[in-house]
Parts: sequence; C-alpha cells; structure tokens
Amino acid sequence: MNTLKKEMEDYRILLRNVPSMVVSVFILSVVCMNLLAGRELYRSDYFCINTGLALSWISFLCMDCICKRFGAKASIKISLLAIAVNIISVIMFKLLVMTPGHWAAYYSAPDPMVGEYINAGIDSTFGSAWYVVMGSAIAMLLSSTVNSLLNQLIGRLADHGGYKGFASRSLISTCVAQWVDNFVFSALVSHVFFGWNWTQVIICSTTSMIIELVFEAAFSPLGYRVSDSWTRNSVGQRYLDHINANA
Repeated sequence: MNTLKKEMEDYRILLRNVPSMVVSVFILSVVCMNLLAGRELYRSDYFCINTGLALSWISFLCMDCICKRFGAKASIKISLLAIAVNIISVIMFKLLVMTPGHWAAYYSAPDPMVGEYINAGIDSTFGSAWYVVMGSAIAMLLSSTVNSLLNQLIGRLADHGGYKGFASRSLISTCVAQWVDNFVFSALVSHVFFGWNWTQVIICSTTSMIIELVFEAAFSPLGYRVSDSWTRNSVGQRYLDHINANA
C-alpha cells in the first residue's frame, strides 16, 4: 500500500508539472492514429501504408521531449495514461455506435441501402474489434518502455545539451521502438487474425518504421527547442526535486 501511495503521489506531481499541451497532443495523437490506422494509403503483398503513420511519430516525439527533461519513468507513465485514455475512448465509441441512428454520410447516399452500408462501415471504424485494441495497447506499452529506457541510456552517453545529442537519443530510440511497436502489433493482430505470414510482418514492420522515422527526423528540431525551453525555464522543477528527494 505504501508503494502504491508513493506511485500515485508521483503521478499526481508529474501530471501537474509536465506541460498540459504536450500531454494533450500526446493523448490526441494516440487516439487519432488508432482510428486512422484502419485506412490504407497503399497495400501490396509485402508493403502496407496506412494513414495512422502520419500521426504515430507524434507520440514518440512527445515521449522524447518528456524523457529528456523528466526521465524515462515519467515518459512511461504518461504513455500509460495515453493508453488508458485510448481504451476508454474506444469503449465509449463502441457503446455509442451500438445505439440506433445514422451518421451524416447516410443522408448523402443515393439510396437507403447504400446509406446503410456506409453507416455500417463508419460504425465498424469507430467500434474497433477487441483484438485490435488489445494489440495496439500491448504494442504501445512495450514500445514506449523500450523508447524511454533507450532514450535515457543514449542521453547519458551522448547528450551534452545540444541538438546533436537530442537527435541521437531521439532518432535511435525511435527507430528501435517504432519497429518493436509495428512488429508486436503485426504479430499479435495481422498475423493471428488477418493471416499475414512472418515475411509480411517483418517487412511491413521495417518499412513502417522507416516512414515514421523520417517524420521524426523532420520534426526533431522542434522537439529539441521544446525540451530545451523546459530546461532553460525550469519547467517541472518540482517533479525533479521530488524525484531527487526520493531517490
């Protein structure tokens, strides 16, 4: 009980010290990328791109900013919060699409039958299958842990305060963690429920990681400026003092 109380107190102080905008963007990116992951941009036997890839890098950049200033433990805790909010959102979506009614797109259909198909398709998008939600949650839990711990380790070895150090810890940790995220999800969901073979799982995990890493590299200067401003302005100092006092 003492350990639980200590962790809850740590969580309370953390949420009061990490800038709310970053936490909000983090959570929103997780919820939206899971919704958009169901829409394909391109698909072949060994290559698949979905629109969720356009947002998935955002959560990792947020993790990198949080990890640099607050540490790996804080980054993992914010990731757990994002996972919890995403699961709650999915449950709410599922319950709401079970109620009677029609989406606006139904009324623009040429006839009622087509409208019903459109309505069912949108319901299916928002009412995600349990195994997709489960696979996504497990994949993010593992990948966020890998990303945060690896980011912190590289930071201790190579980050001396400049952009080069931030980029090194951010890009390397994101590269590894994004691959873990894609592989775990593909193995648990695509392989088991959609019939992907292991070659497809590995190739799609790798190609998706490369796309996400390109986005991460393009926006890493922004991440560095954000985290650097936190350091210069002593943002979250109370949480850091709390951690040091209980170390």
